[in-house]
Amino acid sequence: MPVLPAFLRQTSLAAIALGVGLSLTIVGFGAYFSGNATLNLAGFFYGIPVLLIGLALKSAELKPAPFTQPTPPEVLTLRETQATDTQNQVRIDVNRYRYAERAHLLEALEFLKLSPNDKARPILEGIREEAVDGAYALILEFDSPLLPLAVWQEKRQDMEVFFGPGVRVDVQEPEEGFIDVAIIAQPKG
Repeated sequence: MPVLPAFLRQTSLAAIALGVGLSLTIVGFGAYFSGNATLNLAGFFYGIPVLLIGLALKSAELKPAPFTQPTPPEVLTLRETQATDTQNQVRIDVNRYRYAERAHLLEALEFLKLSPNDKARPILEGIREEAVDGAYALILEFDSPLLPLAVWQEKRQDMEVFFGPGVRVDVQEPEEGFIDVAIIAQPKG
């Protein structure tokens, strides 16, 4: 699977389509009022549809989950040597724009039965990377006011299977209503 450069993952297709569509539409209007029929047609023919596509994308856009703290260089080194394919995939997937999805990791939450309905679904607020006992850890920070810590802890082993192999999962509640799910690499040897 090819990986897009970080700046492309961090670029909103909706913003690009809106910018291009708006520019073409403005050019079309300008050409209309100046009597340039060819440019007028091109501006309207392409500008308005691209503008509408941009608006549609914007309404279906799911923004990337931000890194809540910078990743230290020593943790980046651990990521390069210890991170599992699943940890890398999760980090990349939640840190890019998504379209026509209601929430990050929705399929995983539904599979693990941690999303009983839209109202009780935990929302991924951010991610961070740390070293835990000398191992690389990807920590998913959820806003989970309606699912208590006990429910998350019951699913810990299921999460290890889901995000595995080669990981262990720790679940903590740093403050009430917020859950940190640490996916910790278990290097061999």
